[in-house]
Parts: sequence; C-alpha cells; structure tokens
Amino acid sequence: MKLNRKNLLIAIANAGINDHDLCLMSGVSRPALTKIKACRNNPKPVTIGRLARALNVSVEYLTQEAANE
Repeated sequence: MKLNRKNLLIAIANAGINDHDLCLMSGVSRPALTKIKACRNNPKPVTIGRLARALNVSVEYLTQEAANE
C-alpha cells in the first residue's frame, strides 16, 4: 500500500487544516508527517488509516494511483 502524496495534499487543503491540527487529529507525529509529505518514507497502513480518518476521506483515496503515473 503506497500513499499518493498528491491526494494527501488535496485532502489537507480541502479540510482547511494545518499540519499541527492534522497531527493532533490523527495522532501522527509532526516529524512523521513531515517525512510523509516530503516522500521520504511510505507510512504503515495504520498511519494511512489515521490520516484518512482525520481528513474524512477513504484509505482508497489516499492510496489510489495517479492517472498519469
């Protein structure tokens, strides 16, 4: 399961929250979120689930392949 960074950034923008609030809502640490957003690591499925729940989107949305990849 690989996180789609573009969809993550879109979901964050749609939610209208900042990184600090996302960390509080999801339980994901700030350093971990920074690494995820910078594509320096691929998060575990449980982390993707926490982010999806906090952003009110599906795990499938955060992991779907981009159409042009």
